[in-house]
Amino acid sequence: MISPGAYRAKRVYLIALTAGVLTAGIFLRLPPALFQKPDGPLRDLVALHPLPGSDQLGFDEALYRDYTDKLIRVGLISYPEIVERYREKQQTITGSILPPVRFLYIFSAYLWHQLFGSDTLTCLKNVSAVFTMFTLVLATVFAARIGGLVHAIGVGALMAFAPTQLHMSQHALVDGFFTFWAMLVLWLLWENLRAPQDWRWLAPYAVALTATVLTKENAFFVGVAIVAILIANHWLKFGVVTPELLLATVIGPLLGVVLLGMLAGGAGPLIATYHLSVSKNYELRYAILTGDGPWHRYLIDLMLASPIVLLLAIGSVFSLRRAKRTEWFFFIFIAASYLVMCNIKYGMNLRYANMWDLPLRVLAFSQILVLIGFVAQRWRSIALFAAVGLTCAFEMRNYIVMAVEYPLYELVSPELMRGLKILKSPSDLK
Repeated sequence: MISPGAYRAKRVYLIALTAGVLTAGIFLRLPPALFQKPDGPLRDLVALHPLPGSDQLGFDEALYRDYTDKLIRVGLISYPEIVERYREKQQTITGSILPPVRFLYIFSAYLWHQLFGSDTLTCLKNVSAVFTMFTLVLATVFAARIGGLVHAIGVGALMAFAPTQLHMSQHALVDGFFTFWAMLVLWLLWENLRAPQDWRWLAPYAVALTATVLTKENAFFVGVAIVAILIANHWLKFGVVTPELLLATVIGPLLGVVLLGMLAGGAGPLIATYHLSVSKNYELRYAILTGDGPWHRYLIDLMLASPIVLLLAIGSVFSLRRAKRTEWFFFIFIAASYLVMCNIKYGMNLRYANMWDLPLRVLAFSQILVLIGFVAQRWRSIALFAAVGLTCAFEMRNYIVMAVEYPLYELVSPELMRGLKILKSPSDLK
């Protein structure tokens, strides 16, 4: 039996490890500008921070910058004009460009500009970095709520060094920002199932659902996964599905749609905006070249980016039992959203799968716990530390190879393979 003093000492040790994991993860997500010479305030620490190899301004990044600039110039009340200009431009070009109805990301950069006066591209990158930090903290807290401090350290560490999370933190793209809101929805759903009719969980859950709709049209995939979890609860008993929870699940997205309609100038303009964006995407040469593929395309890309985590997660799926409700909860989220996402024509990109990073790492950590169960009791803590540590080291190495030594920008199969030197570029053959 452990004495109270030994228990407290162990708890302090675990809390310190958790803090260390969070510190390392947050440091790796800091914007590159902080480390660049001659003016970066953290330039002396540049050797510890792997700066991304790609410093190009991507096409989507330029659009987010332009939308933010327009919002700064015309103000929030004139946002329907920004949406209207988008429709006018989209009608005249071949191929799709991202619409300004991804409002919350643009608005967050606008607020950053109002508070700190940074240029808009810097604002967008800072918002991306900060929200991937929020995702890391959320993942750690979520894991602690599920399994205690050991889970918080294990899952938090796997998230801290996740290549796709680090990549999203370094670029002005919406997907890491969206992941935070999607994972907040998932966590709050779990809490509402465990604590039914508690308005302290219900109200934030509805707000988070609204935020996903205001952020990106991928909110539909999250909605499908949430409905699947609520249906599966009938058999798997994650918790209690109350009428209040169902009402919040409907009201949250509905409020988001209403707010988007107001921002677009009405229901008609909003529908026209989405119709243009989707239909024109089928004509976009880049989407045809990079967003197509078989249903298992995402598995291939995940295997390239995080092979050990994916294999562990798959192993966890094959060892699922009815009693493993936590693992089922995360597996259903991935499976239900995957089923829809892999059927979007010319619309597959690992950036969109960023919201699977946490569920995959929960499943991976669960499988690590199963594997170390074969180790003698007195060596299990060391085995767990070694397994998680080596996995994180491999993940970090994969990120450096793909995104630091190679100028990875877009998370599509050819670029991932070039980053890993599986696919050679013409310049490599000289």
